[in-house]
Amino acid sequence: MRKELWFGLVLVAIILIGTAIILPAPSDMSRGHLGLLMLALVVVTIMLGFPTAFTLMGMGMIFAWVAFDFNTRHTLDLMVQRTYGVMTNDVLISVPLFVFMGYLVERANLIQRLFTSLHLATAWLPGSLAVATLVTCAIFATATGIVGAVVTLMGLLALPAMLKSGYDIRLSAGVITAGGCLGILIPPSVLLIVYGATAGVSVVQLYAGALFPGLMLTALYVGAVIIVSWLKPSLAPPLPKSERQVTLSPLLAAIAGEQRRPWAPMAILYAALGSKPANTSRAGLWRELLLLALPLLTFVLLMGLIYRGVTAPVALSDDTMMEIGAEESGTDSSGLAEPPMEGDLAEPPTDSGDLAEPPGAEAVPSPSLEEPASTPAAAEAGAPAAAERVAAPNAFWWVFGIGALCLLVFYAVLSFPRYQIYRLLLESFVPLSLLILSVLGTIVFGLATPTEAAAIGALGGVLLALLYRQLTRRVMTESVFLTAKTSAMVCWLFVGSSIFSAAFALLGGQELIENWVLGMDLTPIQFMLLSQVIIFILGWPLEWTEIIVIFMPIFIPLLGHFNIDPLFFGLMVALNLQTAFLSPPVAMAAFYLKGVSPPHVTLNQIFAGMIPFMLIQVLAMFLLYMFPGIGLWLPHILYD
Repeated sequence: MRKELWFGLVLVAIILIGTAIILPAPSDMSRGHLGLLMLALVVVTIMLGFPTAFTLMGMGMIFAWVAFDFNTRHTLDLMVQRTYGVMTNDVLISVPLFVFMGYLVERANLIQRLFTSLHLATAWLPGSLAVATLVTCAIFATATGIVGAVVTLMGLLALPAMLKSGYDIRLSAGVITAGGCLGILIPPSVLLIVYGATAGVSVVQLYAGALFPGLMLTALYVGAVIIVSWLKPSLAPPLPKSERQVTLSPLLAAIAGEQRRPWAPMAILYAALGSKPANTSRAGLWRELLLLALPLLTFVLLMGLIYRGVTAPVALSDDTMMEIGAEESGTDSSGLAEPPMEGDLAEPPTDSGDLAEPPGAEAVPSPSLEEPASTPAAAEAGAPAAAERVAAPNAFWWVFGIGALCLLVFYAVLSFPRYQIYRLLLESFVPLSLLILSVLGTIVFGLATPTEAAAIGALGGVLLALLYRQLTRRVMTESVFLTAKTSAMVCWLFVGSSIFSAAFALLGGQELIENWVLGMDLTPIQFMLLSQVIIFILGWPLEWTEIIVIFMPIFIPLLGHFNIDPLFFGLMVALNLQTAFLSPPVAMAAFYLKGVSPPHVTLNQIFAGMIPFMLIQVLAMFLLYMFPGIGLWLPHILYD
């Protein structure tokens, strides 16, 4: 019998024995204990290989029937109501649209071009192939969010290249599996949609909060690979010069041969504005000049927009205007007004005696032919309309200086081979970046709901496939079929989870767990550690979908007692659930990679390669907990 099967059976035995010890005798068992028994049986049944969604529905129906005192009608009504409530959830509409976008992008042949260009661009770094693989996985995860698609495709593209270059099997497998799992954290992530629908947290804020933790985790992966490759070059040998050679396009080769200038900017500028090389078109030369100036134009436009925003005049509110008017008119609102005159010098009242105006009389103002003089108060009142811009803060000039320096270095070292790599990056990354910005930008800045942005992304995926001539009948059929399959799995999981949660609450299991946790008198830090350790352990036998739909409804009601933000808790869970794809025996990323790897790559080698990256994930969780602003700064800036 295989070791993985033995490990799974041992876990099942531990759960059953622990449940038997904790639960009281059948005669003393309450309904809350029945809820705990249902929870244990669900975990064991899923580990034995039964479908998760139907296991949740089946167990939920059986134990709900017990909770309703064997009333079949009430049980069926509960099932119908819960199913209808899930199917009318607007948030879940974005799931099939994002999945469809991911499958179309996968088949548009963009990732192969991106990996090739990144491979050439990072050739000077230690472990350049592994670095290019991680960056490609992060970009692909941003465009798809589908772990299986990223791991499978990078296993076909990057694993043979790394093994051919002499990379260690464990390092290569760990890089691909860890990088592929970034799709469950970096938006647009299906996990965040599922968590948001389960916990009642805004998916928009979850997307904004998960952006920087995802980039932080990617940076930790890349940094670890570079350090290991530098300390132990035998694990990731440098690429030979033959694989670092860049072949120039015919136009660039003609410019380089005609001008005989190694510095590409000057040669392209002289060719476009001066003498045209033979066998070249003027339109092609101007196109190269535009591509060359694109970083400069982008930098100028971006810094101009930022300058306009940070130097915008501060608009004065009505209260401030009233205070200014009061000061100009001599009225002091601070209580320092002059006291009234006393004695015989006081003005007599105007309404005393017979001099008072009769009732109903109205004062008729005397006409005046003079133009009313503008008072200083009136001039000040109109000041905000023509207010001067404020001075730009020092941070802006620091960013401007650093950006200008980077731009200067970029153009200074731009030889023809580097310019060719730059063109390859533009051709492969710009279409994908436009798709990513159109989806994430509209969500994060509140221009569209996640469902509307998902529709934009699905349309963008179709246009990309059409642009690269990959929109065939076979590609469209496969994408639609896989989208329907994945969407059905997610929706049925929600139905099963909803029925299971209702039965668990009816039996009093939620109340029993809450009383047990609150009785431990934990601090918020202790509760956070306890919950994350439980989720980490559950990631061994279960997938992230089961953990979210089964155990999040148990943890979420306890967050209010410990003053923990559900948004922050969700980001911690998303980081933690990376381990669900990297921890045996149900490490789905390992099985995805094993399915496309050469025969000599064993499953144990893949598991061994994933363990160091699991430790990096734990470090990322520690950093996020110690510095919560990594995840909460962007949502607070945009939405508070």
